[in-house]
Amino acid sequence: MWQGLILSAALSVMGHLVIQIPGIRELGISPLVGTLLLGFAAGNLPGAARVATSAQAGLKFATRWLLRGGIVLFGLSLTWQQIAMLGPRILLLDVLMVAMVMLIGYQIGTRMLGLDRETALLTCAGSAICGAAVLATEATIRARASSTAMAVATVVLFGSLAMFIYPLLYPLTGFDEQLFGAYIGATVHEVAQVVAVGGAVGPDALDTAVIVKLVRVMLLVPFLLLIARWWSSCNEDDSQAMRITIPWFALGFLLMVVFNSLVRLPDVLHHNLILGGQMGMTMAMAALGYETRFDRLAALGIRPFILALCLFFLLTGFGLIAVRTLLGN
Repeated sequence: MWQGLILSAALSVMGHLVIQIPGIRELGISPLVGTLLLGFAAGNLPGAARVATSAQAGLKFATRWLLRGGIVLFGLSLTWQQIAMLGPRILLLDVLMVAMVMLIGYQIGTRMLGLDRETALLTCAGSAICGAAVLATEATIRARASSTAMAVATVVLFGSLAMFIYPLLYPLTGFDEQLFGAYIGATVHEVAQVVAVGGAVGPDALDTAVIVKLVRVMLLVPFLLLIARWWSSCNEDDSQAMRITIPWFALGFLLMVVFNSLVRLPDVLHHNLILGGQMGMTMAMAALGYETRFDRLAALGIRPFILALCLFFLLTGFGLIAVRTLLGN
């Protein structure tokens, strides 16, 4: 147990340090993504498979329990007051974007590209909500590590692409900063990427983008409940699927949002709890990356990236229309 936890913690700390290196810091890569990539690189070094075998118990604990605990504590980053500030149309916008990406993306992935259901679902979850949604969905359906890592890789690639494209797109839309901030929050993949794009546009865009994005993250709760029920019903003849239960950690996330809205903790305690949750999730990402083998990713081929590219165009194009229609007046 301790070997795997120490390995995950070490990779997590190193991942945080790597993304602070000048040149890498400007890319806006989140600690989750940086740690996953570092874990993947370390896990494919010669002799890594032997280390993974001896550290198996701790790595599994990190990817299962530290992940769930981190998602619960992540709820302390959001309050109901933040949601109320922007009104019900923001919630409608986020629900519409998540639903469109999931429904259309899953059909493209499974029917047109021939992807397996796990990879298609995880890739869509990353584009629809965020990288943490990939991890939460993986924990709900118990997906393969290779599918999860591939889905996170698409979040990195196309979220980073958005960081370069969106500031150039801003003057062409005719939106003011606040409206474009809503567009950023509803369509860009990662919270860190939303911060980078919003900051490049302006302070009003940044403030609105972060709140819209956090509302989108909050949709993780109903999303996971629906996915758990749907996945179980689709696999009702599979004994493995029958063991899938309601993701109670998602309800824990929601309870933390409510708690954070009603109770003001001392700033130091609040900061440390959020930091602890982030550390749990980054350790889970490190363990996930370490257990992912390159040959398993190669077997998935380029199709997940083609799906993610289609979703990127759907987010940018349909998102522009949705923001203009729902919030433009």
